[in-house]
Amino acid sequence: MDSVFHALGDATRRRMLRELANGERTVGQLAEPFSISLAAASKHIKALESAGLIQREIRGRTHLCRLEPGPLAGAHEWLNFYEHFWTSRLDVLDRLLREEDARKTPPPRQGNDQ
Repeated sequence: MDSVFHALGDATRRRMLRELANGERTVGQLAEPFSISLAAASKHIKALESAGLIQREIRGRTHLCRLEPGPLAGAHEWLNFYEHFWTSRLDVLDRLLREEDARKTPPPRQGNDQ
């Protein structure tokens, strides 16, 4: 899990993963939007491979990369726990603030129409 979050901690790698969600890409295609060298792109790809987030296949001289969604599902499951944790805490806070507001708001005046 540490290697997944390490890989996801970099904006370039996150964008590469987003591109791979649309289908296979070559290393050159992954490097292109960033104006980075193939060597720099390869370092990012190695980090993604080490985390198990992508798989690289060599076809002749072309390196094709494809998304491996399994590790992302594990990260999502881990994050989902904390989403529920914070959602429940924020729901309690919301309820308490509404109760406090209700206590501070004076009741509507009953009518002495003059």
